[in-house]
Amino acid sequence: MTSSADSRSTSSDDATPEEFWLYGYGQVLFPFPSHPHHRRIPGYVTGYVRRFWQVPSPPPQIFSSSTDTFSQASEDHRGTPEAPGRVVTLIERSYWSSLTDHHHDSAPERVWGVAYRIRPDRVAEVREYLDIREINGYSIHYAPFQPAAADAEPIRALVYIGTPDNAQFVGPQDPQALAEHIFRSSGPSGPNKDYLLGLDDALAELSPESGDEHVADLARRVRALEQAKAADG
Repeated sequence: MTSSADSRSTSSDDATPEEFWLYGYGQVLFPFPSHPHHRRIPGYVTGYVRRFWQVPSPPPQIFSSSTDTFSQASEDHRGTPEAPGRVVTLIERSYWSSLTDHHHDSAPERVWGVAYRIRPDRVAEVREYLDIREINGYSIHYAPFQPAAADAEPIRALVYIGTPDNAQFVGPQDPQALAEHIFRSSGPSGPNKDYLLGLDDALAELSPESGDEHVADLARRVRALEQAKAADG
């Protein structure tokens, strides 16, 4: 799979420390350690689809409080080797459209999230934190992030993506089976369902337009499983 050079380059030509921006579309939304950044802007990228098709990596201990990012498989964060959890990744829309997505045959044009402007004196620390955290299947890309404010200019932001050619990418799955898998999985960082429900809540708070039906549908299914379990005692 190839990527267009303008928005998905994996070049190490990073933005200068004074303008280091990080785009978060998964658990970086809730919460990201507060002290390394001094701006948090809601907005979106285009050309991608967000899916729970990735397995995440183990959390590092660089910050006093750290959490993980779902459609990759998670053996450490929110699951075990026997029952790996799921985290989100971004998939290029052109590639996604060639797949049979059992969940949805359409997806919003905008993938909402947040951009963090990292303090210049913390850029190296944040990069180390993220590189360790995302080492299991994620790679560095850059994308033009469009802030929600109507008059704002796009921002070149770093984003970690689990591309389809990485070993942690699991691909499409029946939505009910995926919801049940997330509901059952748990790891050192806690239940996989907490990641899903936290992401669903965080997206709902960003903007009236920021909902993601893939995430919302999985969250509804997991909440129904919770209710059924509670009813069974």
